[in-house]
Amino acid sequence: MESARKTAEVGFEDINSQHANVESEGVLSVSAQGKLLKSYNQAIADADREEEELRKALEKIYKIRNLRNEMRLAARQNGNKENIRRAAHMKMLKMNAMTIPLWVGVDGEEPPPLCGSVPADSSYVAAVGDMVAALVKGPEDENWILAEVVSYNQTSGKYDVDDIDEEQKDRHTLSKRKIIPLPVWRANYELNPDALYEKGTTVNAIYPQTTCFYKGVIKEPPQTPSDDYEVLFEDPSYADGYSPPLNVAQRYVIPIIEKKKGK
Repeated sequence: MESARKTAEVGFEDINSQHANVESEGVLSVSAQGKLLKSYNQAIADADREEEELRKALEKIYKIRNLRNEMRLAARQNGNKENIRRAAHMKMLKMNAMTIPLWVGVDGEEPPPLCGSVPADSSYVAAVGDMVAALVKGPEDENWILAEVVSYNQTSGKYDVDDIDEEQKDRHTLSKRKIIPLPVWRANYELNPDALYEKGTTVNAIYPQTTCFYKGVIKEPPQTPSDDYEVLFEDPSYADGYSPPLNVAQRYVIPIIEKKKGK
């Protein structure tokens, strides 16, 4: 991969050098034009090879991540419980959001389901170990929490999920309509703005340093792949009814699902 990157850089430097020569001469000769065309075609081929190497490297990274998750799940099934302090747990959740893959499709390719704000297919079933938003009963009302899938029953269409909060660790059995899979890819605003919630959209988002989703409004979508959303959370303690803008990762912003009467 490093070799492909260096080859591509040399090609760009050669093109820049040729352009500088043309500018100094003040005329684009037929010979110089042919040389530039050849260099551009070579640069395109070098860039394609670099892209191929990058995609191969990313595929290996995803495989390693999946293997680590499988090992963690196997350890849990064998009775090895994870004891993580809250501060470390919050840091781990933040890192998880930062390191989900960035979707980079080929020209004209639409972002797939679960990229940014693109919803999952209706037939999608979250895998064991996946993090999801789960609608659970609270003391007064139902609330969306961050949870981990333990199992899915194809016959009943229900999930068993564990509250991700280390202090709770409650298990819930929930119908599919009470589960929202979280994004598995980050969207790039410059390439796929439609795969992100627009400014002014009402959403549910994890309030910073918690594992619960609260209602808020998008103040600004992420402008770069490394940016978070800026969210104004509903908060009656402020004069306008909203908190100051708080940063929330793409991973932890979900759509508002209207509750069905009698359900």
